[in-house]
Amino acid sequence: MGAREEILARVRSATADVTTESRLDATSRRSEGRVPAGRRNPSEETVELFAENVADYEATVVRVPADAVAEAIVEQLRSLGRRSVVTPSGLDAGWVDALRGEFEVVAETDATSAQALDVIDAVVTAAAVGIATTGTIVLDHAPDQGRRALTLVPDTHVCVIREDQIEHDVPESVTRLHAEAAHARPLTWISGPSATSDIELQRVEGVHGPRTLVVVIAGA
Repeated sequence: MGAREEILARVRSATADVTTESRLDATSRRSEGRVPAGRRNPSEETVELFAENVADYEATVVRVPADAVAEAIVEQLRSLGRRSVVTPSGLDAGWVDALRGEFEVVAETDATSAQALDVIDAVVTAAAVGIATTGTIVLDHAPDQGRRALTLVPDTHVCVIREDQIEHDVPESVTRLHAEAAHARPLTWISGPSATSDIELQRVEGVHGPRTLVVVIAGA
């Protein structure tokens, strides 16, 4: 018996009494009859866990009622001393109007290159999904989030996420993203501001994305 046959024989022997269903089959069965992701409100504990884990990444977290989102965005950008902001084409019109009262607002269609984005202080976007257990925000780059470069080049990213977009763990989040993907778009997974370490293990921020992340969690 060669080495390959011996290995396969050992595998067959070790798994001969395995009768449990595969994780994939089990997950599919558990999903049947469930309320689709995003069609229910998360528990307060899930929202708090999300806020806590996002803050652990040194991001700023603000929780406000839905009707106070525009004010919160303006206040955060003002406190950071930002003067210009780029907005995706599908961003809430009320938020954009509030920004125009105090900042230079650049439309996504007018910032078509990395060079144009590099001179803009901040970007404001919505989000697709939040993952509580990891403190991660996922963008699927729908019109209210804009193309990917918008969230990678400006120094500050203000991201608005609704409470009903927050899922507890990764499997639920992936299920939701899969269900809502009417057509293929790239996904950007954000866990805090951009940070890495140089060869001397010194923390360096802003190399791969915004140095400052502000997450506004909009309630009911």
